[in-house]
Amino acid sequence: MEGNKDEALRCIAIAQKHRDAGNYGSARKFVQKSIGLFETPEAQKLLASINAAEAAGTAKGATASGTETSSSSSGARQRTAASSSSSNGTSSGIGGEKRDYTTEQVTVVKRVRACKVTEYYEILELSKTCSDGEVKKAYRKLALALHPDKNGAPGADEAFKMVSKAFQVLSDPQKRTIFDQSGGDPEDRSGGMPARSSAGFAGHPFSGGQGFEGEISPEDLFNMFFGGGAGFAGNGFGGGFGGGPVFTTNLGPGVFRTTQFGGNLPRRNQTAQAADSRSMLMQLMPIIILFAFSLLSNLSSFLTPTPVPDPHFAFTQTARYNVERVTPGLNVKYFVNPSDLNSHSVIGPELAKQKGLNQEKAGRAVAKFERKVELHWTEEMYTECKRGLDHRERRRDAEVGLFGIGTDWEKVRAIEKEVIPSCVEYERVRRR
Repeated sequence: MEGNKDEALRCIAIAQKHRDAGNYGSARKFVQKSIGLFETPEAQKLLASINAAEAAGTAKGATASGTETSSSSSGARQRTAASSSSSNGTSSGIGGEKRDYTTEQVTVVKRVRACKVTEYYEILELSKTCSDGEVKKAYRKLALALHPDKNGAPGADEAFKMVSKAFQVLSDPQKRTIFDQSGGDPEDRSGGMPARSSAGFAGHPFSGGQGFEGEISPEDLFNMFFGGGAGFAGNGFGGGFGGGPVFTTNLGPGVFRTTQFGGNLPRRNQTAQAADSRSMLMQLMPIIILFAFSLLSNLSSFLTPTPVPDPHFAFTQTARYNVERVTPGLNVKYFVNPSDLNSHSVIGPELAKQKGLNQEKAGRAVAKFERKVELHWTEEMYTECKRGLDHRERRRDAEVGLFGIGTDWEKVRAIEKEVIPSCVEYERVRRR
């Protein structure tokens, strides 16, 4: 169906990345999915190239294996060499120890590292319509393959962190929604502070039903799946004497508050209780200040006389607004109703002294009114300019398409050179 074409093209792009990384199985899976959604010549060509590359790699591996067998000799030394040949190499770990790794592990690392850090679906080899169960299953598989204790290939640590980050985002419904809408890291939307879900991880299948908030390290995610304790030492979590987890809050230099979930509450001494009272007062202080400002502003509104509203005007001539005027500052043409202007309690007397609407020398009230007219006109030009730029950008993107295949670039350049009159007027005013 034509509606599946965009998803089919996206699957082709993912398949190309897997093919370039040497992961032919995943590449074939995505290109076959693309053909099932919407068959294209590009998908057929890509499938043929994947089959050819895999066949060439298999033949090369068979030749290398035959050479090794013919050149081997008998004895324990040859058996030891054959045993070590199953490992592709070693890498230095923490403290300088050597960590072995296999060719398959190197392939997994290269496939993950070939993805961008925010391509969470591609990292886990999932589609945008995947379920929570598929996200957990994909993470379990890749975490076992990439954990630094099990995979010593170069770059395995970074690949494991990328997989853990992808799981953190896609397993959280709120973060996943933000990512699907923006396409970027949802935690960057809070100005560099860690993003927090309103419900934390409460109800998470691996949280034990205990609510908490905050970031989880890749090691913590791995331990949640494969053991290693449910406590989060060093992250403000720990076990309490009452049988539930304990959350520690820093209230200031040398003052901490602990809260236990599920079980008896811990006893606190008088110093901690006094610190809690001061902390509560400090938390309520912004509300108290806001209430005081609101009270003062309401009081001042009673003492300040109600300003007289400005006369109505329009930038286009109509039956009601049929008298033309021009502002002296920006030469903005606008139209007013003469009866409304003459009957105004502030501007009307000034116009009467000036003997008509077209008097060149304006009074103080008239000058103030026309400055507001110029401000409204500037804002309107800015809005129209921005709307015109957005419309031109959408037309350009529609002309280019998803991958720029078959694009008429002359038409694209013509669209980019189109002049927007409101932008020209806005620039003229801004330079003055």
